[in-house]
Amino acid sequence: MSDSSTEPVAVTNPVIEALLQRRSIRKFKLNPIAEDVIATLETVAQHAASSEYLSDWSAIRVTDGSLRERMAQIGNQHYIGEAPLLYVFVLDEHRNAAIAARGGVDVHSDDFTLNTSYRFSQAQNDAVLALHAMETAANSLGLGCVYLGSLLNDAQAVIDALHLPEYTYPVLGLAIGEPDQTPELKPRMPRSMQFFDNAYPADIDTVLEPLRDFDAVVHQYYDLRHTERPVDAFSTQTTTKATDPSNLTKSVGPIARGQGFTLDR
Repeated sequence: MSDSSTEPVAVTNPVIEALLQRRSIRKFKLNPIAEDVIATLETVAQHAASSEYLSDWSAIRVTDGSLRERMAQIGNQHYIGEAPLLYVFVLDEHRNAAIAARGGVDVHSDDFTLNTSYRFSQAQNDAVLALHAMETAANSLGLGCVYLGSLLNDAQAVIDALHLPEYTYPVLGLAIGEPDQTPELKPRMPRSMQFFDNAYPADIDTVLEPLRDFDAVVHQYYDLRHTERPVDAFSTQTTTKATDPSNLTKSVGPIARGQGFTLDR
């Protein structure tokens, strides 16, 4: 299986096909997701790998209409509130802190280390792994999904809306439903630009040799959000985002400190 922008694979099976065919779906049919499917998706997410077996993530299923609309406002994307199934995954050391407190740990002392930068990073990884497992399972069942990094436009607003307690932080959202659109597969850069042997190449110019051709492929891609024109070349997109001032408004540190994390430790 391949398309014009993806290198063909030599070995395949239904799981590989589901992964290679994944694409972001932003328009859903209104059909609700069956409860047994929801239970399966959530169970699959729980079977993702977890650092040190801490299971330090949780997911909020957003079913309240006004709350779904609030998430759509924060993300500035109407389809967030329209998806039949909506989750917000959070890194979660709150539950483990409560367990530790029952074991006699003073979770507000310097001895407590689940709120450090390392655990913040690892818990964030665990949440992403669980979310990706759920998305892959949903895709394998013929459902469509879209990741919602846009919810981090205002992480504090998400924290307030979902009443996230101390030692938690929103990571990503996931919208799921029956697809009501068929977007093209988004091009992926050549493997030689992302996979290296033993060390990161010292010569970045060699890494970038395929960039001109990749830019041309990307420029032929039409995003369904902007059907009137092809997207900008990858180089152009990257250069623009390299000086995007909105990145300065989404700082993790101050909000994470408000949630009890000490990211300088």
